[in-house]
Amino acid sequence: MNINTVKKHIQENMGVFHHFKFHGSRNQLEEFDGVITELYPAIFIIQLCDGSIRSFSYGDFIIHYIEIVS
Repeated sequence: MNINTVKKHIQENMGVFHHFKFHGSRNQLEEFDGVITELYPAIFIIQLCDGSIRSFSYGDFIIHYIEIVS
């Protein structure tokens, strides 16, 4: 999987409600629901159901720190 494939996959899922899993440090797992709202050259923005936003790099997706579950 390369960066262009990831960017295309993220762009295809933009605006669609999804469940996400984030694998943080020290084996912490965080799950949340939200919508990918904005795309930038190095990051993408997810707006959560509670109105807060989270940003992730495309690299985070490549190394499976963040994944789209549904």
